[in-house]
Amino acid sequence: MQASPFGLRIVVGLLGVLLAVLVSGFNENVTKIALVDIRGAMGIGHDEGSWLLALYMAASVSAMAFAPWFAVTLSIRRFTLCAIGAFMLLGLLSPLAPNERVLMLLRALQGLAGGALPPMLMSVALRFLPADIKLYGLAAYALTATFGPGMGTPLAAFWVEYAGWQWAFWQIIPGSLLAMAAVAWGLPQDPLRLERFAQFNWRGLLLGLPAINLLVIGLLQGERLNWLHSPLIVSLLGGGSLLLVLFLLNEWRHPLPFFKLQLLKARNLAFALFTLAGVLLVLLAASLIPSSYLAQVQGYRPLQTAPMLLWVAVPQLLALPLVAALCNLRRVDCRYVLAAGLGMMGLACVLGSQLTSAWIRDDFLLVQLLQIFGQPMSVLPLLMLSTGSIQPIQGPFASAWFNTVKGLAAVVATAVLDLHSNNLVDRLGNQPLLPDGAASHLASRLHQQALVLTYADLYLCVALVAFVLILIIPFVPTRIYPPRAAH
Repeated sequence: MQASPFGLRIVVGLLGVLLAVLVSGFNENVTKIALVDIRGAMGIGHDEGSWLLALYMAASVSAMAFAPWFAVTLSIRRFTLCAIGAFMLLGLLSPLAPNERVLMLLRALQGLAGGALPPMLMSVALRFLPADIKLYGLAAYALTATFGPGMGTPLAAFWVEYAGWQWAFWQIIPGSLLAMAAVAWGLPQDPLRLERFAQFNWRGLLLGLPAINLLVIGLLQGERLNWLHSPLIVSLLGGGSLLLVLFLLNEWRHPLPFFKLQLLKARNLAFALFTLAGVLLVLLAASLIPSSYLAQVQGYRPLQTAPMLLWVAVPQLLALPLVAALCNLRRVDCRYVLAAGLGMMGLACVLGSQLTSAWIRDDFLLVQLLQIFGQPMSVLPLLMLSTGSIQPIQGPFASAWFNTVKGLAAVVATAVLDLHSNNLVDRLGNQPLLPDGAASHLASRLHQQALVLTYADLYLCVALVAFVLILIIPFVPTRIYPPRAAH
């Protein structure tokens, strides 16, 4: 595979892929934000609405696992253009679906197309960027974990509030068209490598694809169906786990696998993947807890919580390049940057645990401001540790590992937070402390206080995760220097 000269076209191509990935991230929360309006327009019940969310996420995580293999075979440029085009077309058609079953199918297919895009961004950064600016390319990828989620909810809420729920789906069209133009002009066209299909890992695809889908759907539907008390959830999680074990055994032996398990012998990659799961739990909680608190306790609509999310999201455009510049200095050990970032996130959660039922949006300001640098300092060093010892030919395998773990970790974090939150509310808020005939507003106050205690407890649990991750940093990862350190 011939190296392409770095220049303006490569930069434009990278920005095109970045825009496509960000647009895909904006689209993830569409059904959640617009769910009430969608259910009203289509006559969908609560249960059917929850399947819209689960099917999209299952397809998205599945695509992250297998997209790098197909990108190498079909070329990054060709595969990315097809994924963006399919993603845009399915977004255009989704609000026009005649019933909920067609909408579920369209959203699942769109999840496949959208999930295929994040691995392309990492692959482009690892392959085409020169060593001295490679960290800035990884910083662009980190935007998908910091900037993207914070912008997606406000954008979807804006369209739902002022233009109609259909526009929450259609908002992706202009960005997708611009991304396609940038990718088509900027990225080099590699030749097809169809000979790879002669060794296609059919057994791996037939084991891994249903394994990931079953596990993701089981985790996202578990709380609604009462977890292991539901035969469906037991079947989903049990069957998914069995297929996953068989999939990994197959990958170990296959000559052209989707996942190269041998890469996990690298301490830094194994550490980065493990720590990424914890970091995503912290990041997701730091965003989900205040939004849920304001919605359930103070009655905020999604658009009213948007400014709080933007406090963290917009400064990422400056914070991430600054963190990349810091990590690109030879004298700076990225492990210490990671520890500092986790410390800031942990401190933010400790401060958040002091919330009371009187808190409003502005009371979260300090909690959110600590995350401006805490988030990029937690994510970018992990990218540096995981890719620093990887050879270019191993880039697609590293991308498959990192993105799949990222997707699965986000699903697990959502399930854990929902489980812990609902269990605490049940324990604290549903005890019949009041006699029959007592005023209903007193029962409402009791439930509200239970919610407050729940969110405070969640903040403390997440802070503990952040501090525990700091403790293992001195013992597991080895120091790694920037690709070509700036002086």
